[in-house]
Formats: sequence, structure tokens, C-alpha cells
Amino acid sequence: MSILINKDTKVITQGITGKTGQFHTRMCREYANGKNCFVAGVNPKKAGEDFEGVPIYGTVADAKKQTGANASVIYVPPPFAAAAIWEAVEADLDLVICITEGIPVRDMMEVRERMRREGRKTILVGPNCPGVITPDEIKIGIMPGHIHKKGRIGVVSRSGTLTYEAVGQLTELGLGQSTAVGIGGDPVNGLKHIEVMRLFNEDPDTDAVVMIGEIGGSDEEEAALWVKDNMKKPVVGFIAGVTAPPGKRMGHAGAIISGGKGTAQEKLAIMEECGITVTKDPSVMGQLLKKAIGA
Repeated sequence: MSILINKDTKVITQGITGKTGQFHTRMCREYANGKNCFVAGVNPKKAGEDFEGVPIYGTVADAKKQTGANASVIYVPPPFAAAAIWEAVEADLDLVICITEGIPVRDMMEVRERMRREGRKTILVGPNCPGVITPDEIKIGIMPGHIHKKGRIGVVSRSGTLTYEAVGQLTELGLGQSTAVGIGGDPVNGLKHIEVMRLFNEDPDTDAVVMIGEIGGSDEEEAALWVKDNMKKPVVGFIAGVTAPPGKRMGHAGAIISGGKGTAQEKLAIMEECGITVTKDPSVMGQLLKKAIGA
């Protein structure tokens, strides 16, 4: 078991003919079961062609119909990425992972509101995220496959780099991961910490979770309060941006403290109150997790 994706997931690459889309589709196909998982690409101008044996279709709906795909990954440039997300949602895919960085906030607000208003079933991960990986089965995104190892620890993070850091530590300690989910650092995105924590809580093959957040917003606090009341598994937490000055945007578009809210200290305090083992030192996330599960 895993969450969101497994070896049977069938993936469409939107933006497969661009340099980034080609490079990462190739990398994903070379990882574990990738050759069987990546079944189609989409480019309206290149329908009928193929990329290294992967057929290209004019629309997501057509790609789904021809291949039975149930997920897509998006490498479309920022001005067109929100429309690409909507096309995948409209095709009724189960999962859409948007890697694209720099999508206008207004575009994302419109897409997310429309998804909510129409009660769409599609789960959106991202934008501006590294993607999702279930080690030794499938990776969908830009994360380095070799640092992952199959195991029973879930990872959810707003930061791509810190996802890799946590994963690397867990692998080194011999613990491995059930699934690692990079949810992205934009202020308007799809899946939140709380929803990923729910999925991990229900997954029989996940024993504990590393939850990594950043300054800005209140997603981590909401997840922590949910964990306090519902989580049956140990959670280790880290918040990036302890030294960030208020009002200054740090790296990610969503990482900005406003009106005294969203500071790292505030988030860590609430997480600790809710029974999460927290640290201000990212280099000990793996060790803390190992201790929490008594390994």
C-alpha cells in the first residue's frame, strides 16, 4: 500500500515536448516501474507523434480515453499551466501533479475555486512542487530517485529541498519511505498538510510521518490540531524559516509572515502542543523519527 500513487498508476505528461517535460519524463520512466506507468503525452500541436515511444495526444481527454490514464504531471510554462490543470480536472483524472513554478496567483485562485464550486473529484498536488514518489514503484516529478528507499515512513513537505533532506536521512538510517509528497510552497495550492496526514493515518503501510512546513499561512497549525485529535501514528515536525524577518518573502511565494502570524516559532509551539515531536535542526529529523517509533 501507499498513498496517491503506486506501480499501477498510469500517467500523462502535459508539456512532454518541452525540454523540462522531456528530461523528467525520461528520468521517471527509468525509475522502477516507470516504463509501464508513463503512458501518454499531450501537446495540441503534435498529436500523432511520440516521445521515445510514448504516444502524444492533442488533449488530456483523448489521452485518457486511449490509454486509461488516471493521473497527469504538468511541466507547462507558467502562463498556460492553470489552463493545463483545468484540462486535466475536466478530463476527470484522479490525480494531477503540477510541477510548474511561477503560476500567477490569480490563475490558481480561479482554478481552485472552480474545482470547489463544481465539486470535482480530482486531487491536485502543487503547483511549484517536486511531485510524489512511492519508492521502488513509481516517481512522478523531479525528485532524485536514488535517495529513496522503500519503507514505512510517510513524508509531507512544502519544501522540495527539505523533502530530499528528510528522505536522505530516513534512507541512511535504514527506515525508508512509504510515500513522499511534496505539496509545494505557493500560497494557493491543492493538497494541504492536513489532507496528506489523513491519507497517511489511514494507510496500513505507514507507521509514522515526517511533516515539514515553512513560515507563512496557517496550514501547519490546522494540520497539527487535526493530528492532536485524530492521528494514531507518531509525527516529527520541522518548520523552515526560524530566522526569517517579518514581512520579508523568503524563497517560496507562500513563505511570508504577515500581521505576526505564520512565524516558525508560532507554528512549532502549536505543533508541540499537539503532540508532534518538533525540532529546529533539520539535520536530526531522521534520528528523532527513529526514536519516536522506538527503532
